[in-house]
Amino acid sequence: MDIIKVSATSRTSAVAGAIAGVIREKKRAEVQAIGAGAVNQAVKALILATGYLEGDGITIVCTPQFVDVEIDEKVRTAIKLVVEPR
Repeated sequence: MDIIKVSATSRTSAVAGAIAGVIREKKRAEVQAIGAGAVNQAVKALILATGYLEGDGITIVCTPQFVDVEIDEKVRTAIKLVVEPR
């Protein structure tokens, strides 16, 4: 499954659209963010995506998880938001 990666400079509306599109198509989305700014943008995008999907009659739930990722040969801890229909 593709992971939607979010940075501190990501546009929330673009990320929200990606989340909504993946939920409509695959019924499950994974959003990954590293750092406080990126997590902030991811959560705001999740809120927007909730509104986008309401029009389709889809209610979503989110399960946050820690995940270790390797970047430039260094292991960092990221936040992964698993988004699924309720």
